[in-house]
Amino acid sequence: MNLLTDIERLVTCESPSTDLAAVARSAEVTAEVGSALLGSPPERIVLDGRTHLRWRLGSGPRKVLLLGHHDTVWPIGTLARIPFEVRDGVLRGPGCFDMKTGVAMIFHAVAALGSPDGVTVLITGDEEIGSPSSRGLIEAEARQHAAVLVTEGSADGGALKTERKGTSMYEVTLHGRAAHAGLEPERGVSATIEAAHQVLAVSRLTDLAAGTTVTPTVLTSGTTTNTVPAQGKFTVDVRVRNLAEQQRVDDAMRALQPVLDGAKVEVTGGPNRAPMELSASAGLFELASGLAAEIGIELTQAAVGGASDGNFTAGVGVPTLDGLGAVGGGAHAESEHVLVSELVPRTTLLAALVKELT
Repeated sequence: MNLLTDIERLVTCESPSTDLAAVARSAEVTAEVGSALLGSPPERIVLDGRTHLRWRLGSGPRKVLLLGHHDTVWPIGTLARIPFEVRDGVLRGPGCFDMKTGVAMIFHAVAALGSPDGVTVLITGDEEIGSPSSRGLIEAEARQHAAVLVTEGSADGGALKTERKGTSMYEVTLHGRAAHAGLEPERGVSATIEAAHQVLAVSRLTDLAAGTTVTPTVLTSGTTTNTVPAQGKFTVDVRVRNLAEQQRVDDAMRALQPVLDGAKVEVTGGPNRAPMELSASAGLFELASGLAAEIGIELTQAAVGGASDGNFTAGVGVPTLDGLGAVGGGAHAESEHVLVSELVPRTTLLAALVKELT
């Protein structure tokens, strides 16, 4: 199956987002695979040293944007430990589910349509670190299209992703005053103790009933064991279902006040991705469900906590459907895998959806 061969080519070119040379190598391999199937080379768009690929097919008005990414979370050398393999109907390898299989599916689905007009394929190289260089490109491209199809891996059981939480990321820095921990600790202001107060305050912003999680993550403080720490910092991961909650948390984060006399609190960061709400995907999911039924697939839908570049396209008001890629699981985990039996049906569905929208 040529699709399997192309997936192998993509997976065996390791591409951790933070390694610019690796991302550049992956872009070249992705360009070769895509060009062979789409019949033309892509534009190579290099932003902040990261290589993104764009194919604009046909000369008519832009109708459908097919969106994916070729970077992964896996460091160079992972292939030696988790090699690409297909065994007992399961495909494995770093980045196979998130989302190199989805990239190969885009190429094969579009190729199956011959020469579709009004289709754009955009494959970026920094999604796994929040799309810092490609966000503007993605949003500008989306605005020119009537619909966006994202081939990230499916949700559990093959469900399409019709809702994604929005994300915000913060860094909270605590400024205290150093002093000798043995001789005169009372003259110090502990950034560690201030951090403890602020971590608890931030965690209380979680509202599980509203689907909002506010999670303090990486924490550092101090320099030596016998010094009252003068500075500390921690990062915060926020996930929300709607813009009102994203704004509530943002207001609260920026209103944090120190608890200890003499301490200062500094908050940087903010919203990164707006939520992809159900209204952005409902029409496309209904269309996909009808097409799926014709080829013997029963589609389900799911709301998920993870964000993708689909959040950006939905955020600028363009109908967006996500999770159209591989059926499998284990994204970012050593159990990452793809079900081979689902590759052809799902690629066929993607092609049918593109054809219907053009």
